[in-house]
Amino acid sequence: MAPAFLAVFLAASVAGCGGIIPVGGGSGEKNSSSNSAPNYDRQASRPNVAAAAQSVARRPAEASCIRSLGSSGTRFTALPDTYAGPGCHRLGTVQLMSINGDRGSFAVSNIGAVQCDVANAFSNWARFGVDRAARQILGSPLARIETMGSYACRNVAGSNKRSAHSRAEAIDVSGFVLADGRRIRLDEDWNGGSAAEREFLRVVRSSACKRFGTVLSPDYDRAHADHFHLEGSNQPFDAGSSGGVSSGTGFCR
Repeated sequence: MAPAFLAVFLAASVAGCGGIIPVGGGSGEKNSSSNSAPNYDRQASRPNVAAAAQSVARRPAEASCIRSLGSSGTRFTALPDTYAGPGCHRLGTVQLMSINGDRGSFAVSNIGAVQCDVANAFSNWARFGVDRAARQILGSPLARIETMGSYACRNVAGSNKRSAHSRAEAIDVSGFVLADGRRIRLDEDWNGGSAAEREFLRVVRSSACKRFGTVLSPDYDRAHADHFHLEGSNQPFDAGSSGGVSSGTGFCR
């Protein structure tokens, strides 16, 4: 496909993906969106798989990622590349609107820009890990994943090293809302929930460990007592003496 035609085609595709949800703050911002459940009888609106706008034309490898994300039924908008402070940028990112499950779509709250490969991992985790575990263990489909944000130009707490959030390579997940109205929260239910809720949270963590380079849960430290940190970076995580289990390409605890 000629470059000029590709650029026109991709720009038109973006327009068909719907409006961009405003990018929220960073990690630590709580969500207060509606608890309404999705319509599981309605087929999710699917984006054009070529929705990566100009960035795909510049970086052809991203086109494959965008096609994969679009073919899953996930609704999203491709975002322009931006640079902020030193070490902070959003390159090849998307804005997730909804994720397609086995029986319909479900929402993601308070999420901002996410690098496409992280969005793909998140979409697969939500569908094959979270939604199926919710139906099998808790008896209700997933309605919404609640997050504390994605992109934020900041350092790792207590260090001078840039966080993966500063490159839109991480998502912090604080809880899950089911179609029957139940809300499962990390800060309350990791240790204090019912046996089924505790099992559900540990199953979805194990599922995340298969898809993300770094997964930090309430078992890791007090800073993660209220969320899962899901990071798509392929760089090995320095586990130190934390007692976590290294996967060889990342870290999961």
